[in-house]
Amino acid sequence: MSILEDLKLQYKIGGIANKMIYWNVGIFILSIPFFYQFKTGVFAYPDWLAVSSEPMAILYKPWTLLTYAFFHDGFMHLFFNMMVLNFASRLFLTFFTQKQYLGLYLLSALFAGLIYVLSFYILGYSSLMVGASAAIMALLVATTTYQPLMEIRLLLIGNVKLWHIAGVLILLDLLQLQMGNMGGHIAHLSGAFFGYIYITLLQRGTDLSRIVSSVIDFGANVFSPKKSTPFKKVHVNPKKPAVKSQSKIVTKDKTQQQIDEILDKISQSGYDSLTTEEKEFLFKSGK
Repeated sequence: MSILEDLKLQYKIGGIANKMIYWNVGIFILSIPFFYQFKTGVFAYPDWLAVSSEPMAILYKPWTLLTYAFFHDGFMHLFFNMMVLNFASRLFLTFFTQKQYLGLYLLSALFAGLIYVLSFYILGYSSLMVGASAAIMALLVATTTYQPLMEIRLLLIGNVKLWHIAGVLILLDLLQLQMGNMGGHIAHLSGAFFGYIYITLLQRGTDLSRIVSSVIDFGANVFSPKKSTPFKKVHVNPKKPAVKSQSKIVTKDKTQQQIDEILDKISQSGYDSLTTEEKEFLFKSGK
């Protein structure tokens, strides 16, 4: 199996967390030939991709309140964000669904973008912002709000409470507000605040992620082609016994059972622990 096929397989079976990392990394790679200034060594994103602090720019380009959360201004920015995203994603998905994950990611990015625009407008600053940090902080703080005493084992440190990690990150953002990258720190704090609000409302019975699910379902119904089903007259012969499909159900159950066993093996020992036959079986099943 080639490296490309391995990547495709991991994208299919990895769930929403892997897909989000793939999207961020893929978009970063694609942005290099278009927006990276090789002479100066920096990215120059246009205001139709990065979120602008100018309110009028948001009125004409409202989609930038989401697109900015998938772009990064350097490799280290991307690397650090993806490390924390992987960590926060796996914690969040321990307790919540993939739809809630996607809803929180997108809504927190939207909220943080609006707070960034509002704060910079009040302060009289003008700038552009990119990065997934706000959404990542929302995922981390949301999980911390739900399970603050959850123990996490960190390399060279040992066991710490989850709220210790979130608290340190929030404190660092507060301390660095006036030191540089003010827009980024405002977005981080805004994302953290939204993560807290999201869980608080969820515990009271209000799931904000349903807004995103409803929009996605509406878009799928609008843009998906509707197939017309021709009328067919069916003659029923009561004398013939119904054909049992028990064998198909058994075959399907065995296949699903084998898939579940392989996925369990991946969760315990990692994808590299699979044999070639197991990888090929997963790849064929994914199709």
